[in-house]
Amino acid sequence: MIPNVLSIAGSDPSGGAGIQADVKAMSANGAFAMAAVTALTAQNTQGVSGVHHVPAGFVRQQIEAVFDDIRVDAVKIGMIATAQIAEAVADALAPRSDLPIVLDPVMVAKGGASLLDDDAVDTLLARLLPLAAVITPNLPEAARILGQTEATSRAEMARQATGMRALGPAAVLIKGGHLVGGESPDCLATAEGVTWIEGTRIATENTHGTGCTLSSALAAQIAHRHPLPRAVANAKSYVSAAIAGAQALSVGAGHGPTHHFANLSFSKG
Repeated sequence: MIPNVLSIAGSDPSGGAGIQADVKAMSANGAFAMAAVTALTAQNTQGVSGVHHVPAGFVRQQIEAVFDDIRVDAVKIGMIATAQIAEAVADALAPRSDLPIVLDPVMVAKGGASLLDDDAVDTLLARLLPLAAVITPNLPEAARILGQTEATSRAEMARQATGMRALGPAAVLIKGGHLVGGESPDCLATAEGVTWIEGTRIATENTHGTGCTLSSALAAQIAHRHPLPRAVANAKSYVSAAIAGAQALSVGAGHGPTHHFANLSFSKG
């Protein structure tokens, strides 16, 4: 049976990040993708020029409409933007505590634009983290959540991942893409301890939406009922292939998107 996965996130009209990336990544990982929109952004590969928040009540209405009719096997939460939207999302998901939730704490766009209000961080910590099966921050996001300096080593990543678990999520996956060097390791902290998912850094500018893509692929893998370490490894392998395959795309003049369907072949007939 094909699993159904719901993305709760913002929209990227350029197609590389947000719900557009989520739908592609979930589909490429064998899931039926659905989306509840939290914000409309005006952005492209060079940056974000505007954000329009969807009213919090309507965000919840979208989520409830899906649950009222469709079996949901996993949820991915991306850009929540405001405290009010975070509260609405938490209110909709709290009664469904048995549902696996992947929380990608989208805080800052690759170009530097803020995508999360300061007061929303407190709501994210208090309401959404305890609902998460796994949270997937990058190094700057992990530092902001913990109120610490950004990790620069594996030891610091492991310490922060373990410390973040104390805030409520069942598991923490800290992504090491911001580390210096040729490797890009991710640190997974669970009740069983710390596991490293290794990866080699790919020299490219085509990294727009990689966080959205990874968390969505992970939600799909979890919906397929793979154990978490295997689900993470599968999702990371998928993203690596999408980054490596991005050279086949010609999208924008800035940080280009990954190739979400690099694993598929398309004829030019």
